[in-house]
Amino acid sequence: MIEKTVKVAHFSDLHLSGRRDRSQIARLERLLEAIKAARYDHIVITGDIVDSAAPSDWKVLRDILVRQGLYSWDKVTVIPGNHDLINLEEELRVYNAINPDFAGRKRRLRRRLLEFCEVFSELITGNEPVTGFPFIKILQYEDLTLSLVMVNTVYPWMHLENPLGARGYVNPGELTALEGSDVASVLEGSFVIGVCHHAFRIYGTGFPIDQAFDWTMELINRKELINVMRRLDARVILHGHFHRFQTYSYGSLRIVNGGSFHYNPCRYSEMVIGADRSFSQRFVDIS
Repeated sequence: MIEKTVKVAHFSDLHLSGRRDRSQIARLERLLEAIKAARYDHIVITGDIVDSAAPSDWKVLRDILVRQGLYSWDKVTVIPGNHDLINLEEELRVYNAINPDFAGRKRRLRRRLLEFCEVFSELITGNEPVTGFPFIKILQYEDLTLSLVMVNTVYPWMHLENPLGARGYVNPGELTALEGSDVASVLEGSFVIGVCHHAFRIYGTGFPIDQAFDWTMELINRKELINVMRRLDARVILHGHFHRFQTYSYGSLRIVNGGSFHYNPCRYSEMVIGADRSFSQRFVDIS
């Protein structure tokens, strides 16, 4: 008897630069065609879709997914990264840079996040109203239920605390929403995968220059997010942000970094999940 499995493809950090970059679009079409040919059940894209936080550029990805027949709730999951929501050039303009209005920055980020959710609404909520983050997808396959738990880790730009706009933080309200007993009961018995943009590990060395870079890129409350994912019995967390294809662990939690399509458009991560909740992971290179 052949065991049924569920296959998930994952890549990240596309950094698309608009409709005029035809070579970049062609490379993405090629990757998606290879993933389709390999018959994956679901595709996860973990943020930094664009480089400029321009909604018109988000729609480039949406249009590509439509052309590929992939723009469907059950086929693809997309979340934003910091480059999708923070326009660093705008934040560094003199008026904004000297304005200490953190509340205003939070409002701008929330508005852009909601706009992102509306552009990709069919992939986030299907036919349901857009409600934002966190959100959960429960995908039922023949012998397995797959649950994806998505959180937003993008943190507003700030002069001192987030000067490059690249540090991450999960709003405590999102963590609280996921800690309810009703969430755990809904996920019970399924294979749970956490999905976010920011990395849980960067360089992690003792060298001062690496430590400085780590600080500018870190997920500030990563331990709290890890704890919530453990309570939800997550087996794996998928992320991007740090442009390396890598896997590592936090105890029993496997963490997979989807690397960067922008730097290597021929590689993606593959997960194969069995009905017994066993799984394997590897990085695949297309020819």
